[in-house]
Order: sequence, then C-alpha cells, then structure tokens
Amino acid sequence: MKKNAKDLKKSDKIIVAGQKCTIENIEFSEIGKQGTRKCRLELKTEKGENLVIIRPEDYPFEVE
Repeated sequence: MKKNAKDLKKSDKIIVAGQKCTIENIEFSEIGKQGTRKCRLELKTEKGENLVIIRPEDYPFEVE
C-alpha cells in the first residue's frame, strides 16, 4: 500500500531504497518555490542506522 508523505505519522513503517524504516520524527516546511510543502523525515532502519530524507508532501511511500 502507498501513502503520500503528508499522510504519514510518527512510528509508521515505510520502505526506502529497499530497507524497512520506522519514522522517528516528521516535520513540514512552508510552501516553497515549486508550490508544495516539503516533508522532512527522520528514519531509523532495521539495522539501527539513522536516515534523514526530504520529499514533497505528495511523494508516495510504500507503507507496511
């Protein structure tokens, strides 16, 4: 199942680059030059690594 970045919540599990990740924190920015808000996701992989990715709010993520 896919969800847009704006619909995700803390502790949701998503798949990024083939890795299962848990959302540790999520923040939204103001509307930028491209006309959409940006979503900053702080993730923790199953291996314990921390990742930070920034995507537009309508970016689809694969959800477990």
